[in-house]
Amino acid sequence: MKIKGYFRTAIFAIIVFAILWSLLDLSMIDLVDQPLLILGFSILLIAILFNGKIVNNLRNTRADNLTADQKTSQNDWYKNLMKSLTKTKPIEEEEDILMNHTYDGIRELDNDLPPWWVYSFYLSIIFAIGYLTYYHVFDGDDQVELFNQEMAQAKIDVDEYKKTAKNLIDASTVELLTEAGDLESGKTIFNMNCAACHLMDAGGSIGPNLTDEYWLLGGGIKNVFTTISDGGRDGKGMIPWKSTLSPAEIAQVASYILSLQGTTPAKPKAAEGDLWVAE
Repeated sequence: MKIKGYFRTAIFAIIVFAILWSLLDLSMIDLVDQPLLILGFSILLIAILFNGKIVNNLRNTRADNLTADQKTSQNDWYKNLMKSLTKTKPIEEEEDILMNHTYDGIRELDNDLPPWWVYSFYLSIIFAIGYLTYYHVFDGDDQVELFNQEMAQAKIDVDEYKKTAKNLIDASTVELLTEAGDLESGKTIFNMNCAACHLMDAGGSIGPNLTDEYWLLGGGIKNVFTTISDGGRDGKGMIPWKSTLSPAEIAQVASYILSLQGTTPAKPKAAEGDLWVAE
């Protein structure tokens, strides 16, 4: 008996975890990355099984103290419930509903459909009417429309998140930084990585002059961010810095470069590129 009980407990645990795993998978929660969640479910499962064992023992103890009449009266409600749901005939009345069909000695009874089945059938009809009315009369959102709505909202949420997540910004979301701390960080990055080709005052050497209004690949924060990130002209421009600098650092150095517009370097290089006029 104990072996059967342990086997039943194991089956119950497997079923519970399978159901929870399916529900959490639909909720996009990875149990493998949530060990505390698994521990919590395990503790809850043990508590449920332990509580069930206690209740079962108390029920057995109480049943041992009941008389035969008391046990019968307690089971009457269950028998009445099953009778109302199945509408089965007593064995004594089966002769009245016996049919003339015989299959290998097995005779068929003309039982009525059980009420639970009939009620379920009626409920399915009511559900079908409501379903058809909602989706085909009132144009309710189907799964495809709900998916498209969720995807559109997700895109909005991601775009909003990118606005505040510094290392997720790109050329389409970058904005000119004006805080002193950002510009100072940009200056440090420029002196360490850019001054070798553009000089410390950005007047230009191998690279172009960054203090005038002429740009080879366009001015403005978005163009400068893209140039630093993806590199300059093929074959003769600077290397892409996106593998070395984070998006936040590229935004800082790009903003610092633009803050040098209009300054006067010691030996400015002749202008290159086209005059940039902000739109």
